[in-house]
Amino acid sequence: MIVAQLLFLESQNPSKTINMYVNSPDGAVTAGLAIYDTMRYINSPVSTLCLGQAASMGSLLLAAGATGERRALPHSRIMIHQPSGGASGQATDIAIQVKEILKVRDRLNAIYARHTGQPIERIHQCMERDTFMSPEEAKEFGLIDEVIVHRPLACAPPAKHDELLLHGSR
Repeated sequence: MIVAQLLFLESQNPSKTINMYVNSPDGAVTAGLAIYDTMRYINSPVSTLCLGQAASMGSLLLAAGATGERRALPHSRIMIHQPSGGASGQATDIAIQVKEILKVRDRLNAIYARHTGQPIERIHQCMERDTFMSPEEAKEFGLIDEVIVHRPLACAPPAKHDELLLHGSR
């Protein structure tokens, strides 16, 4: 659904920023990567805002917003961790699942490193266990660009020439 919405909004006006509000306790890795890939595929910049929490794939999508457009409200929480999963069946099937989840972990680590500017070793270390962050900590880490309290005011339309004269020093 989110992928379809991103594609639709871009088709309406590719130069207009799309606002994505993130309040996510978790998420399936494959669904999250589909959203991530779509955010990168479309021409519209995507502004992200964390309200409540951005955990697991939610934090990756938050970090994937356009540079300078990744924000969080002051009482939100951001959490990163390695992917989890379960495997059962024959030993060979379990080995296949282990190999796959390790590939996914490496891919996620690389994405976080790209968007945060952190070295891959630091990402790997922080992803070993649940790492919770305040918005200020997430900003310092590079997951977001700004902690905001109020919605930024829309720019006022440019004044007409005679309106400028009324306020000028003629």
